[in-house]
Amino acid sequence: MDARVEMPVTQENVQVVAKPRRRTYPAEYKRRILKEAETCTTPGSVGALLRREGLYSSLLVEWRRARGRGELAALAPKKRGRKPTPVDPRDRTIVGLERQLAQMTGRAERAEILVDAQKNLAALLGRPGTIAPS
Repeated sequence: MDARVEMPVTQENVQVVAKPRRRTYPAEYKRRILKEAETCTTPGSVGALLRREGLYSSLLVEWRRARGRGELAALAPKKRGRKPTPVDPRDRTIVGLERQLAQMTGRAERAEILVDAQKNLAALLGRPGTIAPS
């Protein structure tokens, strides 16, 4: 005799986000939390603050270090990822010239093939004034 109660899973019961997103905090929020943490004097009050806000203590430590390096610059949200490399206009010129050189080289090779074919055809037909290949 099993006394299990089965609850049907509906769309309302599922609270998992399809794609998790990294939380970001504005600089004003960070300053406010740091100020509140500094005013906490009783043991456990910082922990209560962190639980109330849903934060980890490591964030508080990181924000304090950032504030020590420079109030506004360090607390502003930083852009993640690889830094863009500045494009030198000379590099664009070099790429364009290399492309042009490749086009001209291809044209020259095709022209040489056509000239050789014309010479061979003239030699086969016995046209005067042509040099027969040896």
